[in-house]
Amino acid sequence: MNSSIEKNSLSNVFNIRDFRLLWLGSATSNLGDQFSLIAMPWLVLQLTGDPLALGIVLALEGIPRAVFMLVGGAITDRLSPRLIMIISDLIRFGLTALMALLVLSGYIQLWMVYGIALAFGLVAGFAVPAANSIVPTLIPEKDLQAGNSISMGTTQLISFLGPTLAGLVIAAFTQSNTGITLAFAIDAFSFVVSAVTMLAMQNRGAQTQADETGLLESIRDSLVYLWNNHDLRFMFTIILLTNFIFTGPLLVGIPVLASEKLIEGSVAYGLLMSAYAGGTLAGFLLAGVLPRPTGKILSVIMLLLLLSFGVGMSLFSIVTTTWIDFVLMMLMGIGNGYIAILVITWFQNSTPKAMLGRMMSLVMLSSTGLLPVSQALSGLIGKWSISGLFVVAGLAGIALTLWVSTQPALRNLSRVVAKDLNQVA
Repeated sequence: MNSSIEKNSLSNVFNIRDFRLLWLGSATSNLGDQFSLIAMPWLVLQLTGDPLALGIVLALEGIPRAVFMLVGGAITDRLSPRLIMIISDLIRFGLTALMALLVLSGYIQLWMVYGIALAFGLVAGFAVPAANSIVPTLIPEKDLQAGNSISMGTTQLISFLGPTLAGLVIAAFTQSNTGITLAFAIDAFSFVVSAVTMLAMQNRGAQTQADETGLLESIRDSLVYLWNNHDLRFMFTIILLTNFIFTGPLLVGIPVLASEKLIEGSVAYGLLMSAYAGGTLAGFLLAGVLPRPTGKILSVIMLLLLLSFGVGMSLFSIVTTTWIDFVLMMLMGIGNGYIAILVITWFQNSTPKAMLGRMMSLVMLSSTGLLPVSQALSGLIGKWSISGLFVVAGLAGIALTLWVSTQPALRNLSRVVAKDLNQVA
C-alpha cells in the first residue's frame, strides 16, 4: 500500500509541467556547478601553487553567502523565489562566462579570481534560500515529500557523477588551460538553461500573503527562538563546530593532496569528490531504510560518526593511494548523509511551522557560517604542511568527540530526537 502511494506521488509530481521544468533546469545547473567546483581550485593551484591562495578564494565565496543567507531567505519569503532564481542565474552566467574568457585569453590573474569568487558568494546568499523554497510553490502539499526527494536525490546523484566527469575533461587538456576554460563554459551554459526553464514556467510563484513583521524583526525572532531552545542550540553548536573542523580542510586539502601526492592529478580530485557525494547519497538511502535509532543508541552513533571523521581525516596525512583515499571519502560521506537526514528531520519536527523557513536557513547557516574562516585557516596550515592540515583536523575532530560525550545535553537530546522521530513514524 505504501509503495503504491509513493509511486503515485512520484507520478503526480512529474505530471506537473512547472516541476518538470524546475527539475530540468536545476539538474543542468547543478551539473554545471560540478565543473566549476573542480575547475576553480585547479585554476588557483596552477596560478599560484599556494594552498593559502585557494583557502582565500573559497573564503571570499563563503563569507557573503553566509552573511546574506538569512537576508536572502527573508526577502525570498516576500518576493517570488522564481524571480530571484532567474536573476541569480543570469548574473552567474555572466560571471562564469567572464571566467572562461579570461582563462582562454591568458589574462586571468589571481585578483580577478578573488573578485569573481566574492561576487559568486553574494549571489549565492540569495539563490540558495530561493532554490530551497520554490518546490512548495509548484506542487501540492500531499506530494511535497516526493518532490523534495526527487530534487535532493537528483542533486546528490549529480554531485557523485559530476566531479569525475569534470576531472576527466580538465585532464584531457592537461598541457593547456583549455580544459579549465571548457569547464567554466559548460557551467555558464548550464545557467542559461536554468534561466530559460524558469522563464517558461506558468506559475510565477509570487507571494500572496503580506508579512506584517519587519525583515530585521523576523530574523531576530528566529535567533531568539534558537537561543532559548537548549536542545536546538546544542545541535546547532555541534553542526557549526563539525563543519568548521572538517569541511574547510576537505575543500582545501583534497585538491592539494591530489595535485601534490596522487599521480592521477585532477582525475583523482574528481574521483575523491565524487566518492564523498556518492557516500552521502548512500547515507541518505540508509537513513531511509534502517530502523530509526533511539535512546543511547542514537548517542553512540553520533559519537562514533564524529570519531570516525577525526580518524579518517588523520589517515589522509599518510595515505597517498587514490583508491584508498576514495574509500575513506566514501565512508565519510555515508556517515555525513546518514546523520544529516536524522538531524534535519528532527529540526523540521521541533520547529513551529510559521518559523520553519527561517530555522532551516539557520541550519544552512550553521553549515556554512564559519566555513570561510575554516577555509582560510586550512589554507594557512596547508601552506605549512598539507599532511599537518589533516593531522590538525583529525585531532580537533577527536577532541570534539570527547567534548560532546561529556555533555549532559547529549543524553537529553537523544531522548527528544527519538521521541520526535517515533512520532513521525
